[in-house]
Amino acid sequence: MTAVRFNEVCIMFGPHPAPALAMADEGQSRAEIQSETGHVLGVHDCSLEVAEGEILVLMGLSGSGKSTLLRAVNGLNPVARGSVEVSADGRMVNVTGAKGAALRRLRQNTVAMVFQQFGLLPWRTVRENVGLGLELAGLSTSARAAAVDRQLSLVGLSDWAERKVGELSGGMQQRVGLARAFATDAPILLMDEPFSALDPLIRTKLQDELLDLQRDLKRTIIFVSHDLDEAFKIGNRIAILEGGRIVQVGTPREIFSAPASDYVAEFVANMNPLGVLTARDVMEAGPGEGPRVGAETPVRDLMDRLAAGETALIVEDAGTPIGRVTSESVVARLCD
Repeated sequence: MTAVRFNEVCIMFGPHPAPALAMADEGQSRAEIQSETGHVLGVHDCSLEVAEGEILVLMGLSGSGKSTLLRAVNGLNPVARGSVEVSADGRMVNVTGAKGAALRRLRQNTVAMVFQQFGLLPWRTVRENVGLGLELAGLSTSARAAAVDRQLSLVGLSDWAERKVGELSGGMQQRVGLARAFATDAPILLMDEPFSALDPLIRTKLQDELLDLQRDLKRTIIFVSHDLDEAFKIGNRIAILEGGRIVQVGTPREIFSAPASDYVAEFVANMNPLGVLTARDVMEAGPGEGPRVGAETPVRDLMDRLAAGETALIVEDAGTPIGRVTSESVVARLCD
């Protein structure tokens, strides 16, 4: 089932976008459009579907349009042409055409957002911040308390519930932001570089915690990042943008193995492939005896086993041996 659908979305910043859109249709660059019309191309002709329960990562260099596209999902950025639809109440609802009360309902019940700078209210406690969305939706105090307690437990902040958020570290504050978004039970979660302001250790820990939460809650998440290792770690699929246009969409493995352009190839050139490649990618032909591993086993796990002295691992697909992995076959693939 589709949770979010981008239909040829164009976002153009400026009062009279028609001439600028025509230039974009002709393939003109952002700089050329701005020089000629004074308008700024946000994104152009972006079509994409996000499945229910999927984590889709939007990534690209600064200014590529990833955050601009994300903010069209909850109506924060107006769409000049095309539309964004989200699944709500068993049907696809056009966010682009939603106004007033209809848009507020979508934001309260269907689409939640976690911001890069947390967006917390410092004069309120952790509990009050987590329950803010529920409060605005009109839930009773008792109903809010139960939902907030559940989310605080999930993110490990139950003991901090009555503290002011200013007393918390940056990583803990970001957990409050996550809990607030999850507390609304909104099925679609937008995350705009939520971990980029944190130090590497806290960032890695929160990435792991997000994946743990996702296994339990199974929300649809659209996640903006400029960090390829982060994108490959958490994303079921990745959409890479350049100059406001989507240039490739695929799984981390597909993008690493077959970059669609030099721009994408530059992204993947310096990343660690161990978390992306699987046994299928590094196996060699030939029979053999030894422990069996599934074809989709991550290479990182294979390396641990090979380092522990298992000299050959038999790769199987649906119970049928299809090849074997050795230290030599792994090195050959990584150096290819």
